[in-house]
Amino acid sequence: MDAKLGVRLKEVRTGAGLTQAELADRVSVSRKTINTVENGVFIPSTLLALKLAAALGTDVEDLFFLDTGGS
Repeated sequence: MDAKLGVRLKEVRTGAGLTQAELADRVSVSRKTINTVENGVFIPSTLLALKLAAALGTDVEDLFFLDTGGS
């Protein structure tokens, strides 16, 4: 099964009214890191994924999902 990481980080972040820089500050990473995660260039570590979810007041599963390309 070919699968990739689906990312809803941008949707949740903008829904929370945060900029990439503000979220980056909350989880102690660079704005570029947030950008690359949102664009699917960088797959976050488990620790970063958990920090992002906590900073946004949501579950990791609301930010990331397994995209198998099927329906």
